[in-house]
Amino acid sequence: MILILICSIYSVCSFGQNHIFFLHNRFIEEHHLDEEHPEYGKAEYLEILNEFKKEGFKVFSEKRPANTDVKEYAKKIVTQIDSLLLNGLKPAQITVIGTSKGGYIAQYVSTFLNNPVVNFVFIGSFRDIDIKNLPDINFCGNILTIYEKTDILGVSAIKRKETSSLKVSRFKEIELNTGLRHGFLFKPLREWIYPSIQWAKQNYELNWKM
Repeated sequence: MILILICSIYSVCSFGQNHIFFLHNRFIEEHHLDEEHPEYGKAEYLEILNEFKKEGFKVFSEKRPANTDVKEYAKKIVTQIDSLLLNGLKPAQITVIGTSKGGYIAQYVSTFLNNPVVNFVFIGSFRDIDIKNLPDINFCGNILTIYEKTDILGVSAIKRKETSSLKVSRFKEIELNTGLRHGFLFKPLREWIYPSIQWAKQNYELNWKM
């Protein structure tokens, strides 16, 4: 497994800082970082991480191996978050951000962690059929979902919020219209990076100036 960690979960981290767990899309699992998607181009994984790092976050991320099991990986992230919480980090200082498949992992983290104060950003990672096909997902925490109008692989997740049995402390959605379809999440576009950063800083209003 190739690890690309900006801050190791086991290293000494500043508990005055906000922390981000970033979970990338499936394409990065299955390809080298320098390979390009035939429609969307290069998945700018390192560039995305750097955007979070520049804002002063402690960032936890890794290039997952191909065919990573979504639920098992979510349990791994939950264990890491529990470790941070046990060591004194406040739940509101933790944000889990996931794009595409990473967004589904993040949704399971939300379910398994069951902490209504932790922040989550799910990006391009909900379809209406998920209610039937993935009935065990329950949102919990401060939830921001971001989806692209031209992307058939990600739509409004309000139905999941309505069917979730755990506590959703906050729920906001942003619909983008970049015209990039699912490729919008391959790049650190300000349209989704900026609101994700604000959410991770506990700025929960949607009237941010872009």
